[in-house]
Amino acid sequence: MAFRISSSLWERVHHFASFPQTGVSLQQMVLFGQNPSQGTLLKASQFLLEELPIRLAHRIKELDQLPHNLSDMPSIQKVKNWYGQSFEELIAFPPIRLPPHIRQALMTPPPDYHQLPESIPNPSLVYTGDDYPALDLTGSLSKYTNGFNNNNNSNSNNNGNANTHHKMRIPMERRYYANTSGITWPPEIRDYNRRFTKSLETIKKRHDPTVTTVAQGVLEWKRSCKARNINLDVQHWLDRFYMSRIGIRFLIGQHIALNTLQPHPDYVGIICTRSNVHEIVHEAIENSRFVCEEHYAMFKGPPVQLICPRDLAFPYVPGHLSHIVFELLKNSLRAVVERFGPDKEDMFPPIKVIVVEGKEDITIKISDEGGGIPRSAIPLIWTYMYTTMEGQSLEQDFQASDFKAPMAGFGYGLPLSRLYARYFGGDLRLISMDGFGTDVYIHLNKLSSSREPLP
Repeated sequence: MAFRISSSLWERVHHFASFPQTGVSLQQMVLFGQNPSQGTLLKASQFLLEELPIRLAHRIKELDQLPHNLSDMPSIQKVKNWYGQSFEELIAFPPIRLPPHIRQALMTPPPDYHQLPESIPNPSLVYTGDDYPALDLTGSLSKYTNGFNNNNNSNSNNNGNANTHHKMRIPMERRYYANTSGITWPPEIRDYNRRFTKSLETIKKRHDPTVTTVAQGVLEWKRSCKARNINLDVQHWLDRFYMSRIGIRFLIGQHIALNTLQPHPDYVGIICTRSNVHEIVHEAIENSRFVCEEHYAMFKGPPVQLICPRDLAFPYVPGHLSHIVFELLKNSLRAVVERFGPDKEDMFPPIKVIVVEGKEDITIKISDEGGGIPRSAIPLIWTYMYTTMEGQSLEQDFQASDFKAPMAGFGYGLPLSRLYARYFGGDLRLISMDGFGTDVYIHLNKLSSSREPLP
């Protein structure tokens, strides 16, 4: 029997949605996750048991209040119930009971404790690019105080901040510590961490098909109202929703990895402290060319030239970078093949990938000679469901996750890639020369101090 959100659960959803979300930075996650003890992992579990229901509650409320009757679409209802089920499992997770001296050790900073560095606002919060702002996320990140405010009065003054209805929370950088010196953590903590990690694995698997299921819901809505393109407010919601999903999956994936993977000198969870850009981009080139050759039944796809220092490395999530480059290369390869024809393998001009390290960013430029994009179509390329491929559709039970998209087809590659780039303070820009080709610039923040842009 399919899960449905009960009236009592709705009350809990509204309560948790009254709290602001807490953004974390890549730098904070790396410093926290280095050589974690069972006590530190317990603190992380407690943070997620508080943070994830809040993030899920915000999305459940939004899924229930979408404009233009989008909330009524069967696939949107399905996603909302997935979020509701995960929310219920988290708030019902049994608490751990610990002796007083262990509780005290968890709350007392160790002698050599250094508070995590504060994160800085993500540039995506105040985006003033040539196109419309993809994320309207200002407001909720500056309202933390040193303790929880249990007063439900929504009229308190927050220095003119727009979201004054939110309660207060402790800043993330003040929460993560556990006194590990001389402490023997009881077996209950290890068991608790193991059970909570199992629960997170179940939740993560449940939400694997969320991107494509929401895409199916938007297709259902477009067909029901015979819309050619999606409205601007729906576009803004999709940006917020998918950015939130990236954050939720990052927190869950990081916690699972810290609890299950063997220690590695270059990894803290899913974060590689020395992500080798040359290796990641080279692998994305090989994968995208393979998909292209399979799709067009070619022996040899367009060549791709990589110009990148072989030792260029910085802290990042390799899966995110691989996804971005893979999606953009698929677009370039498709443009070149369709301009020259799949039977003209000897005539394909090379696609050039150039990687440069600057003071703040690592920038990757992908240049193709695939004919470019008409100027009138430039604003459309950042909209979801816009594609130049014929026969846009998804199978009814399509279960692919973000990283298993086809060669092209439902118009999510560019907007999703931009969200992945912006998640840790980077960006994605595109310049096209109609009649010749397109240059795409991936900017990656190598300082790793930007917090998540939380909708």
